[in-house]
Amino acid sequence: MASKKTSKKTKVKKGFSLLELVVVVVIIGIIAAVAIPRMSRGSAGAADAALSGNLAVLRSAIDLYSAEHSGAYPTAALATTALTQYTDNAGGVSATRDATHIYGPYVRTIPPLPIGAAKGNTGIAAAAGSGVGWIYNATTGDVSANTTGTEADASGKLYSAY
Repeated sequence: MASKKTSKKTKVKKGFSLLELVVVVVIIGIIAAVAIPRMSRGSAGAADAALSGNLAVLRSAIDLYSAEHSGAYPTAALATTALTQYTDNAGGVSATRDATHIYGPYVRTIPPLPIGAAKGNTGIAAAAGSGVGWIYNATTGDVSANTTGTEADASGKLYSAY
């Protein structure tokens, strides 16, 4: 009989109680309420960062061009080719490097505009138009995004102020 008493042990409950499950669901809900709004703003912030980065690349390329060409900036009509191909002292452009075309290229490709109505355009011109992503002033060497002037980033800063 002693063996029957030792074999009858009280059953151990397995699993979670309802209270424990409710606590876990509430914690997951709180985490989701904090994380989801932050993640949804991520794509807009990424586009803003891409715009800043692309402008920095283009401005650096134009500054380097100017430094190698005695302070002269490329013309608006030739800005794309002057930055992506080889140039000579006078600013003449060639697709291949030779004895006279020793400068450049300053960028591999013109980056696409990451924001706004002209998003994806890579053209550089003095004024907005079809395919134009970047507005360029050949007198000052300034380059800016081709936006409507009213488009702003997530914080409210106008893209024209970048």
